[in-house]
Amino acid sequence: MKWPAKPKAMMAAGAAVFICSAAVLGALLLNEETAFDPEVVITDALDAQHHPITVQKHELTVAEWNRCHAARACSLELTVRRKGREADYPATGVNWIDIQEYITWINQQSRKTYRLPTSQEWLALAHEVLPEEPEPLFDDPLLEWANSYRTEPASPRTLKPIGSFSATRAGVMDLDGSVWEWTSDCYDPDFSNNRCPAFYVGGEHMAAIPVFTRDPARGGCAVGSPPAHLGLRLVVAS
Repeated sequence: MKWPAKPKAMMAAGAAVFICSAAVLGALLLNEETAFDPEVVITDALDAQHHPITVQKHELTVAEWNRCHAARACSLELTVRRKGREADYPATGVNWIDIQEYITWINQQSRKTYRLPTSQEWLALAHEVLPEEPEPLFDDPLLEWANSYRTEPASPRTLKPIGSFSATRAGVMDLDGSVWEWTSDCYDPDFSNNRCPAFYVGGEHMAAIPVFTRDPARGGCAVGSPPAHLGLRLVVAS
């Protein structure tokens, strides 16, 4: 016995339902994959391959960091020191080792690949909002080392919510704020990253900070104003 052929309209409707369902499922999967992705902006600053740098609009927040801790991928849990929401404050008090845990985790959750910026990339992103170099304190070449010291830091030191400081033309926020940001560059290029004892952080100036330092007041910057807080901002690998 032959079954009657399905009308073309029914077949078309069935195909439409299948396509619609697949699209909805795909959208749900896409949202699930990108749920942990930070907000990023494409800038006119260029990386070493002359590609535009895509970078987080804000520094990584406490809320974003603690998602990694909740997933048991980051050993350190962060808190907001003053009354406020975790989503409003940058993640601080993290060292270079802590950050590698976060990067490993976020790259497992995302369809993108994230990394720390190099020191040159950070400077390219921040140059338009950084304070101008002050006049040297001493003209004597023998005292050139002393020009690195400031009687007062140029950058603010109070930890404030994200978006409290300047924005670049591309919309990158707070590069001139009180959080100094880790980069991927070892202070000594002769060391590989897994053996490097200190990495550069970007802020009022570049400072070399030991990999295990979470509180820069307890050690780090050899010259110049010490960082107030240590945090991070990731770029998208090109």
